[in-house]
Amino acid sequence: MTLHWAHVTASYVLVLGGFAALTAATILRLSAARRRLEALDPRARRMQDTT
Repeated sequence: MTLHWAHVTASYVLVLGGFAALTAATILRLSAARRRLEALDPRARRMQDTT
């Protein structure tokens, strides 16, 4: 039974690690998209100039 629980634990670790990797990739992609939008959006530049 110990080998069974070792496999179950390994499976949970792999699944949680996969979700953590997906979360990290999503955060990085979102921050890159936000920076690109700020760089390309002319309305954002006009708002910064007026304030």
